[in-house]
Order: sequence, then C-alpha cells, then structure tokens
Amino acid sequence: MTQDMKFNNMKYLFIAGLVCCGSTVALTSCDDLIDPALENNLELSEMYSDPQFARGLIDNAFLVLPYDGSSVSDVATDDAVSNDNSNNYKKMALGNWTSEMNPVNQWDTRYHAIQYCNLFLENIEQVQWDYTSEALNQMHMDLYRGQAYALRALHMFYLLRAHCGMVNGQLMGVPIHLQSEDQYSDFNLPRNTFKECYDQIMADFDEALKYLPAKYGDVSADNVPAKYKALGATDAEYNRAFGKLQRGKIDATIIAAMKAQVALFAASPAYASAGVITMEQAAKLAADYLKLRGGLAAVDPTGWTWFTQKSFIDNFKFDTSEDPAEVVWRGTVGEDNSMESDNYPPSLYGNGRVNPTQNLVDAFPMANGYPITDAASGYDAANPYANRDPRLGTYILVNGDQMGVNNTAINTQADTKPSDPKYIDGLNHEDGKSTTTGYYMRKLLRADINLTPGNTTKQKHFGIRIRTTELLLDYAEAANEAQGPQAKVGGADFSAYDVIKALRARVHDAGWEDPYLESIKGDQAKMRDLIRNERRLELCFENHRFWDLRRWKADLTETAKGVSITTSAASVTTYNYINVENRQYQDYMIYGPIPYSELLKWNNLEQNDGWSVK
Repeated sequence: MTQDMKFNNMKYLFIAGLVCCGSTVALTSCDDLIDPALENNLELSEMYSDPQFARGLIDNAFLVLPYDGSSVSDVATDDAVSNDNSNNYKKMALGNWTSEMNPVNQWDTRYHAIQYCNLFLENIEQVQWDYTSEALNQMHMDLYRGQAYALRALHMFYLLRAHCGMVNGQLMGVPIHLQSEDQYSDFNLPRNTFKECYDQIMADFDEALKYLPAKYGDVSADNVPAKYKALGATDAEYNRAFGKLQRGKIDATIIAAMKAQVALFAASPAYASAGVITMEQAAKLAADYLKLRGGLAAVDPTGWTWFTQKSFIDNFKFDTSEDPAEVVWRGTVGEDNSMESDNYPPSLYGNGRVNPTQNLVDAFPMANGYPITDAASGYDAANPYANRDPRLGTYILVNGDQMGVNNTAINTQADTKPSDPKYIDGLNHEDGKSTTTGYYMRKLLRADINLTPGNTTKQKHFGIRIRTTELLLDYAEAANEAQGPQAKVGGADFSAYDVIKALRARVHDAGWEDPYLESIKGDQAKMRDLIRNERRLELCFENHRFWDLRRWKADLTETAKGVSITTSAASVTTYNYINVENRQYQDYMIYGPIPYSELLKWNNLEQNDGWSVK
C-alpha cells in the first residue's frame, strides 16, 4: 500500500483542499443546462473572517501525516514477509523497486501538506480568530501558527527521509518550499543539499517552539503565562486555547522528541557524510526530551504491551485521560477490526497477511537474556520456543499458541490436516491463504475480536505515533556511538547501558538478572549490536525496520527464512528451517529514488546515484 496520494497537478491543490475541508458545495439545477451556474467555491480570503475555514488548511496537513498504525513496510525487510503476492512492499523486496514502482514514495503527499502549511502561514495574520477578546485572538493565532511550523518541519523530514541520496558523491536533499505555489510559480527547482534541508527542518521546529506550550492542560488564574496575562487573558480563555481539549495536537514536548528523531537520522552512517550533526549532539537532543519525562523514569513498566491494555484503551478519552508514560504523541482511537481481519490466522477467519520470519524469531533472546547462539543461553533446538524472552510470545504467534476470543490453538505445522481445507493455518497450505514462514503476527492485534461470519465484532485500537521506548533507544544508540556504553552523554544522568538494562528488565519479574548485558557493558561494538537488536524487538511491526536498516547501511539482502514443522508417526517433531524469500536490493538502495514522473517534468531535478532515470 503506497502512502503517496494521487493528485494531478500542484496548481490545483488549493481547490482540492477546499473540497477536503468541506468548503465547496455543488449547486445544480435545470438552468445549468442553458447558462452555467455560479460555483460556490470559497476564496482564500474567506479564511480571514472564518477561523473554521482557516483551520481547515492546517487540518489537511494533519490528515495526511504518514503514520500507519498497521504493519506495512516490515514485509520488505528481514523481519516479515507477506502472503499476498500483490503486495507492493513484497514486490519491492523481490527486486521490483523502481522510481515508478515505489511504495515508500512521499513526494506528492508531503509537498501538498507543505503547501497547506505555507498558505496558512502567509495568511494567518489576517485571520480574526476571536472577536470578543484580544488575548484569545492572539492565543489561537499562536496555537495554529505553532502547529503550522511544526507540521511543515515534520512533513519535510519524511520527504527528506524517503528521497534524499547521493548525487555525484554529494548527499542531496529535496527542493525546499517556503512559499505557497500558484500558476505563476517556478516549479523547475533544483534540489537543496541534505544539510540545507536538515537546517530548515530544525529551524521550523525552533520557530514552532516560540508559540506552543510545553504540554496542553487547564491552568488556574495564577498560572496563565505572563505574555498572555499582559493582554488580559483569563484562565478560562487560556484553557480554551491551550487547555486539555487541545491534547493530541503538537506541543513543545512532542517537538523535543521530533528533534531527537531527526538528529539521530542525520547522524546515522548513511547520512553522516553531510556533517550536519554528531552522535554526541544527537544524544543530547534525546536526553533533552527524556529529562522532560524524568530521565529513566520514562521507562513504562508496561510500555512493551501497550496494545494489550484493554481497560485503558476502551475507556480512553482525549480530553480527560492522561497519557501513559509510553506515549510521546498519540494518534486516534478507532473502533474496527481491519488489522485483525488482515492478520488473524485463517482458522479465525483472518488473512494471515504479515508473517514474521525465522530471522526475527531467532533475534529474541532466551529468558536469561543470552542470545540463542550463545552457549550460556540454554537454547534447545528440539524445543525452540521454550524459556524464551517474554516478548516473543507477546509479539509473535508460534506453533501451538492460542489466539482469539475462544483461545483457539493455532497449528502452523506443514503437515496439518484440518477438516476444512479453507481454514488451514499450516505452512504454505494455499498461496495467499496461510503463513509462508510458519508464524503469524500477534503484536498490535486485539485478542477479543471475533471474525466469525454472522458474529463479527469490533474493538478500539490506540494509535501511538511516537513511543517513549523509541526515544530511549534513540538516546542509547547515540550515546553508545558517541562515548561508549557507560558514558552519560548530553547532560543525562544515565548511560546507554542504563537504558538497555531498564528496557530488558521490565519484561521480566522483579529481581531478574542480566548476566549477558553485564558481560558486554564495556564493549562498544557488542553494545551496538545489542542496542540495534533491542530496537528490532521493541519496535517490530511498527514500520521502523525498513528505515533503520538503511540509515545503518546494514545488509538489506539477508534471505527471509521460515520453519517447516512436521511430526512423525513416532510423535517426533522436527523443525526444518527454510528459505522463503531472497531479498533483491542493490547497495544504492539505502536511499530511495526521485519519482520518475517528476524527472520527466523538471530538468533541474537530478536522480540519486544508482537509480536509472526511469
């Protein structure tokens, strides 16, 4: 599934935006057959007296944010495969990634969002946000100005991540657009450098910080900020503009997290040649965010199972519920069963689309913390799922595990023979109908959804756009690269070792020991491997792995493996490990391409090295 929206031409964007905002009404009558009727298209100037119309512009930039609550890009990595042969990420991984067939293309959608932000920023001063209060008018202007700058930076980041690359040996970014475009604009712009794009992203974040509070929440009269109190703002007015009803919008704390994400990205091996930021500086930005959350106190003991917390999810209310420690920025709470329909095993009336690989299963350590390849782990090849890290059973369904409202045992063996062939869960029973690896995804799914025809149910799902665990891992990675495992970097009072110790310990009972971590705490290279592996486990199926492998310049071609399980007449179970998909990536594919359609239109655009023009 591509995240790129299909529009015909940038110069028609504003008209399309008005339609999305519900500001265009089609009026037709019999008279139209003779004389064309006047169209009820609102002019841009209408926003000056209609703040709801003005907000529609910035709301469109929110609507197209590239956060996907389901696992899509993981099937193009060594973590998963799809059993759907029409899946574009599968096609990408099998060698069909081109500048025309590009599931991670962000070009049109991000530029459309940036256009909305630019239009909004150019006209915000003329909008009358409130006619009754100068203070409330200013506060609403600040609120939405801050959102616009932050959103422009965020969309620019995702545009840069998807399309930056080497051009004749120099790391290049994308064209920077700081003004809205119309039919008179020059669209034939050359690419800006990676550094120029990075600097603009950070400048927009810093500009947004001038207008936004640290957190949204109601305050008493004594706590109204001085700059608004000087305008005569009351606590009721402040709470209307910046109170709890605004939760979910971007605030200064969320921006601190975003800056840390961008910094680690830019400091990573694939982009370090641009020299825009060091790992030590990236560690400081991550530490700056974590200090806002109490340092290591930000480690939520239940953060690794947030998607299973039924009571919290079902009773969550945006305007009154406090975010759990695991949440940096939340998305929506939607009631549906689409992820379960996609990923439940066939016997539970699902399609079993995302199939975790043996590669990922092997990455989970034993319960004692040792990798399964270590002699001290106690790993038993004849009983491979016994005594494993609890995250394995929480994130991945292995043979014999129970799932669904009735705790149905799922048999993924290659020799399974249930009574109804249509609903066989076993390996490769029927192309597109069951697992291709011997495993099913469990993470992100609710176990209390019933897909039985005639008795189908839906449940709420809590969308998290940014998790605290990610920021903890960002700090650990940058701090270890900067000064080693036990250094306290960037003003933090904790080290990479401290973070990894806390994250690994939280999945076990109190008093759990971690001898493997203790054995490597003085080795930067081994700690790097462990941090990357912990990131792989903690963030699996959340659309991180595809981008992490590329920024690390890691091997993209590791064959995706699975397991074929059979049981003999003598009741001896055998685990045969099989190759499922050979990944077909070239070295230059750590960077994505510029869209072919753009190269056809604009001769000042240059393609990234390695990618053909087409």
